[in-house]
Amino acid sequence: MRVAPSTMEILVHRAEFLPGQTVPLFELKPPVSEGLDFAIKRSFDLLVSITILFILSPLLLMIAAAVRFTSSGPVVYRSRRPGVGGVPFDCLKFRTMYQDADVRQHELEELNEAGGAIFKMRNDPRVTPVGRMLRRLSLDELLQLINVLRGEMSLVGPRPLPQRDYDRLEEWHKKRYLVLPGVTGLWQVSGRSDLDFDDMVRLDFLYLERWSVSLDMSILVKTIPAVFGRRGAF
Repeated sequence: MRVAPSTMEILVHRAEFLPGQTVPLFELKPPVSEGLDFAIKRSFDLLVSITILFILSPLLLMIAAAVRFTSSGPVVYRSRRPGVGGVPFDCLKFRTMYQDADVRQHELEELNEAGGAIFKMRNDPRVTPVGRMLRRLSLDELLQLINVLRGEMSLVGPRPLPQRDYDRLEEWHKKRYLVLPGVTGLWQVSGRSDLDFDDMVRLDFLYLERWSVSLDMSILVKTIPAVFGRRGAF
């Protein structure tokens, strides 16, 4: 498809400039949600996710026991979040908060420490002691590998936001939902919670523009020191 696209289309659709035209034309490549690129990415996701789940299965059982026996409530928290195309899915996490967390959030809105649409607090009183440890190392998100196996997420991609945050997005922000959300992404290895929301979205667009399997592998490798170094995490 050859068009004279907007700047946003160039970023999101991985446009390639076509020289020798009377007006600037770009060939828009499809986002990484269809075609051969998607098949390659999906195969990579399945192989790596199955391997990680197998290797870390003892750790997952220990985390489940710690969550179960240190606070009341289910082990698994199902967060209903918009996925690709804005279609909602159940994003799986180990429960890190007390059971009344969702009800109490409106009481804490004025204490939000994050800019833009997202809500974050460094010392959120709703987080359990075990949950605080899991969050610092992002261990609560390991269950999202199951979402990857289901085809609801990818290993690498824009992070899925809670419905509360999604409802506050500007229209240009929602372009990040043209592809599967990711367990990790470019912004996680570039500052995590230290970045403001607009910078996070720009990094998502940069990832979409430059996607390759080697980039996914690079981000996955860089996620490990970013997590254990607790860089920007809260």
